[in-house]
Order: sequence, then C-alpha cells, then structure tokens
Amino acid sequence: MDESKEAHLPSQITHQERDGTEDGSGRISHHGTKRGIKSRHAQMLVLGGTIGTGLFVGTGQALAVAGPAFLFFAYLVICVLVYGIVTAITEVGAYLPVPGMSVAYYGNRIVAPSLGFALGWMYWYTWGVSVAYEVTAAAVVINYWPNSVPVAAWITIMLVVIVALNFFPVGVYGESEYWFASMKVFTILGLLILSVVLFFGGGPNHTRLGFWYWQDPGATNEYLVGGARGRFCAFLFTLIYSCFSFNFSPELIIITAGEMQSPRKNLPRAALHFVWRLIVFYALGALAIGVICRSDEPALTNGGNGAAASPWVVAIERAGIHGLDSLINAVVITSAWSSGNSVLYMSSRSLYSLAVAGNAPQIFARCNKHGVPVYAVIASSLLSLLAYLNVDTVSGIVFNWFVSFINTAAFISWVCCCLIYFRFRKACAAQGITKADLPYTSILQPWAAWISIVAFAIFGLLNGFSVFFPGHFTASDFLTAYIGIPAFLLLYFGHRLFTKEDPWLRSPGSVDLKTGLEDNLADEGSNATIPPVAGPLKYDVHSWFRKIGTIWGWE
Repeated sequence: MDESKEAHLPSQITHQERDGTEDGSGRISHHGTKRGIKSRHAQMLVLGGTIGTGLFVGTGQALAVAGPAFLFFAYLVICVLVYGIVTAITEVGAYLPVPGMSVAYYGNRIVAPSLGFALGWMYWYTWGVSVAYEVTAAAVVINYWPNSVPVAAWITIMLVVIVALNFFPVGVYGESEYWFASMKVFTILGLLILSVVLFFGGGPNHTRLGFWYWQDPGATNEYLVGGARGRFCAFLFTLIYSCFSFNFSPELIIITAGEMQSPRKNLPRAALHFVWRLIVFYALGALAIGVICRSDEPALTNGGNGAAASPWVVAIERAGIHGLDSLINAVVITSAWSSGNSVLYMSSRSLYSLAVAGNAPQIFARCNKHGVPVYAVIASSLLSLLAYLNVDTVSGIVFNWFVSFINTAAFISWVCCCLIYFRFRKACAAQGITKADLPYTSILQPWAAWISIVAFAIFGLLNGFSVFFPGHFTASDFLTAYIGIPAFLLLYFGHRLFTKEDPWLRSPGSVDLKTGLEDNLADEGSNATIPPVAGPLKYDVHSWFRKIGTIWGWE
C-alpha cells in the first residue's frame, strides 16, 4: 500500500471530499458530506446519546432475572469498565483529532489497515441492525396498550419516518435529535426525582417503598441453577446484558469530536463530563428501578416470553399515578424512534467513510447537493428490514436476539479500543512523545485499560453462556450470541488475504503520529482567547448554574 493510500484511512474524510463543490443541478454526485451539526447539537447528542431503550426497557429483563441488588452492582461495575474505555480512547483522540475520526480510523492508522477495515464494516452492519433493534423495542413497548393494529404496520410506520429523516440535510437530523435527546435527558431526571418521592411515600397511595422490594421478593435471584451458583449466574447474566445500555457510548464521543471546535481541549472535557452522566443516568437509574419496581412483576417478561414493558412504566402504574404511565410509555417509544434515527445516521456515514477510503464501492461515496450520501442511506436502511422478524416471532424473543448480537460487536469494539490505546502508548514511547506532550492523560491508565480489555474479552466469550446449560440450547440464541466473532475475523483475514503487502501490525516507530498535528495546533492557537480580568469577588447565583452546566457539558 503506497503512502497516499495509507493516509486515506477507513473513517477519514478529506477536506476536498467533505467540502466538494456543487454544480447546482441537484444530481447525485461526489459532493461530499457537509458540516451541519451545530455546537449545541453536538453537546446534547453526546449527553442524550448515552440514554436509550436499553435503560428504559432492557433493564426490565435484567431486574427480573437477577434482582435489584445485582442490577445496581452490575451497572456500577460496567460504569467503571466503560469509563476505562472512554479515558483510553480519549487519550488517543485528543492527541490526533481529525475530521471524520472514529475508532476504525485509529485502528487503521495506529494498529493495522486490516483492523480498521474490519472495524469499519462491523460498525456499518451493527448500527444498521441496531435500527431493527430500536424498532423492535418500540413494538415491544407499544404492546403495553391493548391494540389490534398488526405489528407489521407499526414497524412500517416507524421505519418510513426514520429513513425519511435520514434523507433530509444533516442540519435537520441535528435539530431533531437535539430535541429528542433533550426530552430523554429531562425524562430520566424526572423519573429519578419521582423515584425519590415514591421511596419516601409521596405517591397517591402514600406507601413508603424504601428498600422493601429488596426484602420482598428479595435483593437477588437465582438463574439457571439453584444456590450460590445460580446467584453467580444471575449476576453474570446481568453484567453482560446490562452492557447493552452502554454500547458504543465511547465511540460516540470520538465520532462527535470530529465536529468539535478545539477538540484537543474539548474532547478531554467531554470525557470528564461523561463519568457524571454514567453515574447519574445509569448507576442511579438502576438503583431507582430496583427501588420502585418489583423484580417478580409478570409484565417485565410477559410471562416468560421476553421483555414486554418498561420497568419505569410498570412501577408508575402500580403506584397508582394515572396517566403518567402512558406519558412515559410514549416517551420511551419516541426514544426508540430517536435512537433508530441516530444509528441509521451513523451506519450510513460509516459506509460513506469506507467508500471514501476505497474500502467499499464508490457509489456509496456519492452525495446529493445537500451532502446526504443517499446510496449509503439506502444500503444501510436495508438492514433495518430485520425488524419484520417480529411478525412471525414474539417481539420479546427478537428483542433478545438483537441485544445479544449487538453486544458481541460492542465487546469486540471495546477490546479493539484498548488494543489501539496500548499501541498508541508504545508508539509514543518509541518516538519520544512523553505524557507532558499529550493534551490528556488519565491517572487510571494504563491499568483501567488492562482491566477493561480482559473483562470485555471474557464477556464476549460468555455472551451466550446460558445456551450451554442443559435444556437451554437453541440454535438462534447460540448464533446471535457468537456469530459476530467469526464475522469480524472473516472481515479481518479476508482483508489480509487481498492486502498481503500491508503489515500485520504497524511497528511503534512507523506509526504516523505527525500528520494533521500541526493543523490542530494551529487551530488551537487561532481559537485561543485572552481570559477576562477578574472583577471584585461577589456572590452570583448565575455562577452556580454555570458550574452545573459545565459539569454536564452545557457550556
């Protein structure tokens, strides 16, 4: 591979391709995508992107299987592990931010071209399948209301809207997702406040819940087998299953950084904000669910047929708060709709980037005059048709298939994030780049990355561990749990077969840590501002709101 092609990495979009001129005809041509996502869009997308149907719906089955204590502690553990991934990949991204940056891009540039190729295609099909998952989640939640509308009709309506939104200019996507994400953020904050009210008996029935549900039906459950082994299996299931709520959150931060101003400064800040979002939205959210909803609620598993309702909605209904359960249910459906819109956007842009880099047919790099890669959107939309599996199969079962399949891709991605980080550190050491030269380092590293890579590698191998217990094996469960591993290896070694001249692993001294660095340093200098002279010290209530806004990234 020559140097010019080597610089064209899977997820990198050059300035010429991104800002190509238009002929004004409106024809489909290689104009390139456009920067239409504003700063406020990016901030809210990073914040709201970590809240999805996994937290609203998926937690119900984890609660039913493991109990409230295991649910809470599992979420705490995953928060720590995911934050290890965030700090590791942020160190890489903050040093070398580029337009169109992604984990696949760094896999190519720092580790090996085949890794970037395999990751890029894995992101494309995983995010495409995620559209089907989000539509399935919405179909599951809609069944909370008794209705005679065929499932296929609901699926069609949701897919049409999602696909249609992705054909609009990216500014429309950014604006719509801004409001969708805002709604998710304020909904989860409102639910946390409601949980505190119910905890102290402020509901209509004035029943003080406290930690009563941790005593009856109990704090922990058994799964697959009885006794201590059953409780261990329950906790292991919850650890693996709960990862779905966090899937691709670190990757979303890196992708969003490609549109940030001064990424060498703002990307580390986003990583700092992310830990607070993990704690508040996920750890406290899991605790709140375990407090207000019984783990033996039949509605959580639809009598054993899979996830059937959001635990938040079930708890509100049992508390006797009339009307609010339907309102929250509608928000959950909108959340699934919003998430489906986001993952289709990411899937189509991933395919577009692959085509720009020469790793996919060039037709997928063609954009209309609004900068929309229409052929990439169409191809990515085809994967969403998997949602029609709901027509002949119980929605809850299909829901679990998608969770298992997407989880496998996330585990592979997070292992690769750690591998990229380790190779980046080796390259820095070989080329005389010290910690003082890096705009961001974490006190947790490299130990957090080592713990995370081991944990997620084990989770990937145990993703479908329940099928190995007597009486629990089904071909569909086994395939959805493990098909992602051979698929990724097939992409990797298939690329190696056709690019034998590429290195298996870039040597630390040959890793390109220079290209684009001067441009970023110049950009940082041009964006630098002289801090205002401090005035007299006085109490300002607005400063407290600004501090809170800084924590959450609303600067």
